[in-house]
Amino acid sequence: MSDNGEHIDETPVEETQVEVSAEGAAPKGQMSIEDALKEVLKRSLVNDGLARGLKEATKALDRRQAHLCVLCESCDEEAYTKLIEALCAEHKINLIKVADAKKLGEMAGLCVLDREGNPRKVVGCSCVVVKDFGEDSEALHVLTEFFQSQ
Repeated sequence: MSDNGEHIDETPVEETQVEVSAEGAAPKGQMSIEDALKEVLKRSLVNDGLARGLKEATKALDRRQAHLCVLCESCDEEAYTKLIEALCAEHKINLIKVADAKKLGEMAGLCVLDREGNPRKVVGCSCVVVKDFGEDSEALHVLTEFFQSQ
């Protein structure tokens, strides 16, 4: 019964579930490693689970808080890459190498987005560590399958 005295029929309504697939979304087995990495980094950024830069990354790696480390191949400092690789090997943390520092900075959220959503003022980043993956996703499964196959 409603507030004004009218009787309302409260019979349950059947719910139907419809699967919606986004255009351009690849099937589960065909998502590239770079696309999966981009999505995982975006989800972990939303959940405040990223450590960006040498100082934050080494702290997270040394404290064994890290689940995944992404290192830039174009890093000029050889001691930098040796330190990150050694910490990942010592603590058995998965390591992925990315070709471009600007691309890694964009994936890690070190940029300003304009009105259309295009990245502007992208800052290069040499190392990113994932401390918290956030919610479980297809991209995370693609990355775990990639690490298990190696």
